[in-house]
Amino acid sequence: MTMAPARDAVSNIRRRGMLLRLFLFVCVLISAACTSSQGTLVETHPIGSKTLSDRDFLVGEKEAPEVKIDGVLQIPTARTDRLPLVILLHGSDGIGAHLTEWVGQIHTLGISTLIVDSFTSRGILSLVNDQSRLGRLVQTFDAYRSVELMARHPRIDPERIALMGFSRGGQAALYASLDRFRRAHGPAGIEIAAYIAFYPTCNTIFLKDEMVADKPIRIFHGTNDDYAPIEPCHEYVARLRKAGRDVQLFDYHDAHHAFDFVHLKFPLKLSEAQTVRDCRMEEKIEGVVVNATTGQPFAYNDACVKRGATVAYNEKAHVASVMEVREFLKKIFQLN
Repeated sequence: MTMAPARDAVSNIRRRGMLLRLFLFVCVLISAACTSSQGTLVETHPIGSKTLSDRDFLVGEKEAPEVKIDGVLQIPTARTDRLPLVILLHGSDGIGAHLTEWVGQIHTLGISTLIVDSFTSRGILSLVNDQSRLGRLVQTFDAYRSVELMARHPRIDPERIALMGFSRGGQAALYASLDRFRRAHGPAGIEIAAYIAFYPTCNTIFLKDEMVADKPIRIFHGTNDDYAPIEPCHEYVARLRKAGRDVQLFDYHDAHHAFDFVHLKFPLKLSEAQTVRDCRMEEKIEGVVVNATTGQPFAYNDACVKRGATVAYNEKAHVASVMEVREFLKKIFQLN
């Protein structure tokens, strides 16, 4: 007799969570539109995607539940020519206000932006305390589908589309560059122009992960990051450079996770945040990612998975990263 009320209570909590996520999403979009230059065109786009498990993604499986995720395109000029585009992928806490800051910076260069919401349509508010609710490669699949859709837009130049992600989204943007993943799931006939990753997790070694697109990869990270430590990224970059790839890692001294989030004026300790900072994973055989310590398939109840992480703004790192990203985008998109 108590089961139905309990289910109703859970349903109500989820519904309120979804409404909150939608409210925050709309607030970010309104803020971005207001801070953009006059004449900005704002469009909402449903993006057809799928919710693949990591195993299915890795083996190239394409059968999975279909979902329409949300994307908001902002074109910063009323002209009719085709413009370059940066696709923004959010982190474990969903769309945050720092994305609005980046939208403003990117628009001043005359570049369009697309903010992709990978959570709301999947019934997710946040993954901060439970990363197991969504495969870590889902956002890479979402990114590919977003590129595919935007390449057909009459105002977007299909040869000048870049991915830019943060934290979990940074990992998605980084690994979207893998040749193997692009062959299995990537947008047909379209080359992504660049891959930009802010404080991603780099501690999984995938099969053939040194074989990446012949396009530039840029990683921005903090040396004090206790959420997604920088050292595995240094190791991955070293392997990519050895393979002759165009990759750079900008490491910012004393910077924590989310160093570009201007609203975090004081360090914030997320006591329940789930982090794999002490884990090393490796795909030994196709589709099976194991815990390198135990040799067993990785799971979020492994001993290496910890609780607690710090997020904090760092003005020096933020200013430097904005300058680097702006110069990088101007170069790859050949902007004056």
